Amino acid sequence: MARKGILSTGSDTPAPSRRPTPAAPRGAVGALQSSLTKLQENAVQEIDAARIHDAGVVDRLGAHPEDDAQLRDSLATYGQQVPVLVRPDADHPGEFEIVYGRRRLRALKALGLPVKALVRHLDDQALVLAQGQENTARKDLSFIEKASFAAQMEALSYDRQTIAAALSIDMPMVSRMLKVGRAFDIDFLRHIGSAPGIGRDRWLKLSEVLQRPGRADQVNAHLPQLTSIEDSDARFEQVLAWAEGQAAPKPSRSPNTPTRKVTSTAGYTIARVKRTEAALTLTLPHGDAPAFTAWVDEQAEDLVQDLYARWIKSRADQQNEQ
Repeated sequence: MARKGILSTGSDTPAPSRRPTPAAPRGAVGALQSSLTKLQENAVQEIDAARIHDAGVVDRLGAHPEDDAQLRDSLATYGQQVPVLVRPDADHPGEFEIVYGRRRLRALKALGLPVKALVRHLDDQALVLAQGQENTARKDLSFIEKASFAAQMEALSYDRQTIAAALSIDMPMVSRMLKVGRAFDIDFLRHIGSAPGIGRDRWLKLSEVLQRPGRADQVNAHLPQLTSIEDSDARFEQVLAWAEGQAAPKPSRSPNTPTRKVTSTAGYTIARVKRTEAALTLTLPHGDAPAFTAWVDEQAEDLVQDLYARWIKSRADQQNEQ
């Protein structure tokens, strides 16, 4: 059982719980039920969004309004192209629990549309494995999101092998993530968000500083002020400054722009663009669209040359118009 984080905001958010796996029927009845279940699991069903509820472990920290708005627009225009995965709610017949596809579920609920879903009869361990593997394959979690996910799984008595499989990491990395994940209360982490640019060493430094007498209470008192800071990495730096009793970090003279996401017509992230003082970076995550990434890699020189030629032509056209 994982120990409670050193920071707690006093929230009454219930912790996820594990339920025992029901015994499967035996004999002819069991065989027939198994066959019917397999047929059901291979078919995409339309389910009222109100009948699907949260389950599993918290895997995302903070909201991303722009991304959610883009997904809603895409679903409203093109419809739902990829089904979500759900399992039947054993305690409420006719209801379901989400395994993965939470963002699509929220968007479809907001639009008042039914949800296209695959139904799988999963126990709790299979649920968190599917949840973790789908998230790490489609969209990289930040370090603290993975660390918190690991700590929540440990608190539910999952062994380290299962945690490693869910996050697609090795055992030494599980140990390093647990050291950080155990240190922070989930509701505290929601105030900071995913902090994608903050790695293990910085989180360890924050946890060590907060163990000094009075520092955690001091930081907790300031947490409501974080709502005025848009960037999640900047919120982390502000919290670290409070913990160390220092002034807030000064913004750079030419602030870096937030990472922009390029999405497909189906609403999936296919690239990320970030402009800093030093460079413009285009990132194509392997897990989001591996075939597309491989193709761009092969065509990279021609694509850049083509973009450069188009830019030169656009400048010439502008000069001719003046």
